[in-house]
Amino acid sequence: MMSAASFSLSTAPVVSPAPDAANCRRQADCARTAALAALRENDPVTKATATRALHAAVLAGQMTCSAGLELDEPPDLPGRPAQPELVDPRRLKRRSMQSPQGRAVLLHALAHIEFNAINLALDAVWRFAAMPAAFYTDWLKVAAEEAYHFSLLTARLAEYGHAYGDFPAHDGLWDMCERTRGEVLARMALVPRTLEARGLDASPPIRARLQQAGDHTSAAILDVILRDEIGHVLIGNHWFRHLCDQSGLDPHETYTRLAGQYHAPKLRGPFNFEARRDAGFDEAELAALADLDLGQPLPSASPD
Repeated sequence: MMSAASFSLSTAPVVSPAPDAANCRRQADCARTAALAALRENDPVTKATATRALHAAVLAGQMTCSAGLELDEPPDLPGRPAQPELVDPRRLKRRSMQSPQGRAVLLHALAHIEFNAINLALDAVWRFAAMPAAFYTDWLKVAAEEAYHFSLLTARLAEYGHAYGDFPAHDGLWDMCERTRGEVLARMALVPRTLEARGLDASPPIRARLQQAGDHTSAAILDVILRDEIGHVLIGNHWFRHLCDQSGLDPHETYTRLAGQYHAPKLRGPFNFEARRDAGFDEAELAALADLDLGQPLPSASPD
């Protein structure tokens, strides 16, 4: 993966800029500042477009990430539209995918997850200073792919005669983002490795029901999302273990501690062991998940 080039300030030939002016220029040129601006954007289409353009600009070397830049948190995070209405998850009714309306509700729920996932990735980019350059390019990549997923789902939703915001949704993903705002290790443990990893488990049965309902187009979109989400969880696993190694922490014990400390949701099967293995979970972690779901044996790793 391409990492961001190092950031340097150009100065006048004789007189260096005043510190405040230099800091202002750093913020204007820094992709982390642009990530915060995209996070604050309320319009979903504009947010998705800006996110993908930002990632492309960093890959092209047109913008860089200043790891040392400390940014103040604004009060309006995250930017989002007035609709959908956010409600308690228990108020969201499940509908049969055998009807077009039921499939539209499902596509809307998936689009909402992807919209929140854009925000989660952008938040990791701007919020956590003093990380390696690859950390920022990794999470910008994740944000751009989540934006692409959102675009795929909303385009498909439009073919059902609906738009994002037409149905109520819940705010569970951003809630965990808020809880882990002060600790990058907790964020890596509990967002990609917990919440997003649950998506790896949920994708195959949802895809199967769409196929059964004859909606092969939507099922194909889920194939794209699952492929990319494996990579996103792998990125989360990488940085979680990097931070554990840096601090001399055991990753298994640390995850258990953080899950309890931040009240992470309890893991329930069935689990997509193949996808989780591809996403960087080790055999001890997979065996622990198998113990949680006694009816689902842990498949052996495929030989290389």
